[in-house]
This record gives sequence, structure tokens and C-alpha cells, in this order.
Amino acid sequence: MIDFLIILALVWILVASIWDIKKREVPNWLNFSLIAFALSYRAFFAVYSYDLWFFASGVIGLGIFIALGYGFYYARVFAGGDAKLLMALGAVLPASGMAESLGIFIVFIFLLLFSGSVYGSLWSFALAMRNVKKFSQEFSRQIKKRKLLIIVSIVFALLFLFFPIYTGDLILAALPFIVLLFPVLYIYAKSVEETCMIVSIETGKLTEGDWLYEEVRVGNRKIKPYWEGLSLEEIKLLKRTKRKVRIKQGIPFVPAFLFAFILLLAFQNYIFRLIGF
Repeated sequence: MIDFLIILALVWILVASIWDIKKREVPNWLNFSLIAFALSYRAFFAVYSYDLWFFASGVIGLGIFIALGYGFYYARVFAGGDAKLLMALGAVLPASGMAESLGIFIVFIFLLLFSGSVYGSLWSFALAMRNVKKFSQEFSRQIKKRKLLIIVSIVFALLFLFFPIYTGDLILAALPFIVLLFPVLYIYAKSVEETCMIVSIETGKLTEGDWLYEEVRVGNRKIKPYWEGLSLEEIKLLKRTKRKVRIKQGIPFVPAFLFAFILLLAFQNYIFRLIGF
């Protein structure tokens, strides 16, 4: 019974990954249909086997992941499509018992964040190497622009050098390097964003949720960039201008869900033994 849900989720995540890479979005019907299929199957099997927990656990999992999805969305960790896919997986992941289901939830979120970090780093590095000349120029410009940030980081790094001397804890010797690494990563991310993720497109090709890069004036109205992206009403207004606008493209994140799900299946038993579930 769980095997069917695993296959169902793998197929849906694979399709969503391809869609996200090609279109930079995940349609609502794809996420909502996964919820419908998962809960329908759970309901059918629960009635057939007189195991109401099998259906109830899917509903509980969906509720927990809805809360997590909204949390990640408003914390600006996930875009809307990614958050909805996470919600949908809440109906798929629960197992036969409460403790095991809780373990799966915790492990999957950890694997998702880990996979997202590695995948995002590799994707951004590939973008930087693909546009290495523009990236190098922008990186140098960002260093000059963020001098204050670099100076403050150096000052704090020097202060943190005294921590391991005062406490005798050698682990704290890593603090200065972590502090110095922060501005480097920030400047790197900004450089990748400015050189590789900003594109000009015709207003006729805009879709709901596209991230506007800069403020655009249409008549007396200003359309400002914000996290939720462009609304249908704003796109309708922009189309009247018949010009190009600059939008910010994010990294297609859904493949990280696929990698995390595969890792969960491959190492589930080992991880559960490690954490005591």
C-alpha cells in the first residue's frame, strides 16, 4: 500500500521537476492532484482494510505540511509552487505508526534542506561559470559596493579570535572563518543574481507569480516588486505597455525534492536506526 504512494509521489515529483526546469513554475493542478490521488487511495484502502489510521495519518500529515509550507513560504525559503508541493507530500509520507511518521517527517525536511543547499550551490556555480566574464566583473563591483560589510566582518572576526584563547575551546577557533565567509557568500550570491538571473522579457510572456526586478510605472500606477510575484491584474496592466520588463528568475528548486525523496528511500532504515526511531 505504501509502495503505490511512493511510486505515485516519484512520478509526480519527476514531472514537477521537468516542468520547473522548463517553465520556472509548478502548476497548481499538479500539486493538488497529488493530494487528491494520495488521500483517495488512503481512503479506499482504509475502508477496504478497516484501518482508519491509514487515512487519518494522511490527513494529519497534510495538515502538518500545510503549516510547514506556509512557514517556509512566508520565511521566503520556498516559492509558492515549492510550498504547495511540500504540502502535497504531507499526504504521501505518513507510515503505519505515529512515531514512524514523525521520524519520516523530520528526516525528509532535513534531507530536503540538505539537498536544496547542495543543489542550489551547484546550480549557481554552473550559472557563474557559464557567464564567467560578467560574473567576475559583477563580483568585483559588489566587493567595492559592500566595503562596509567586509570591514565589519573583519572586525568581528578579529574579536572572535580571542574566544578560543579565553575559553580554551578550539572549536570556537572556527568562528572567525565563519564570520569572514558570510560576506563572501553574500557577495557571491548577489553577483550570480545580478548577472545570471535577471532577464528581459516581453510583457505578453509574463505569467502569474513572475518576480519583477524593479519598479515599473504604468500611467499613474507603480507596480513594485514583491515576494508573491506579479498578479494577473498587474500583468494585464503591464501588457498594455507593449514593452519589455526585467524579471528575476529563481533556481528551479523542485529537483531538490526529487533528490531528497530518493535519499529518503535509499537511506531510510539507516537514518531511523541512527536517530533511534
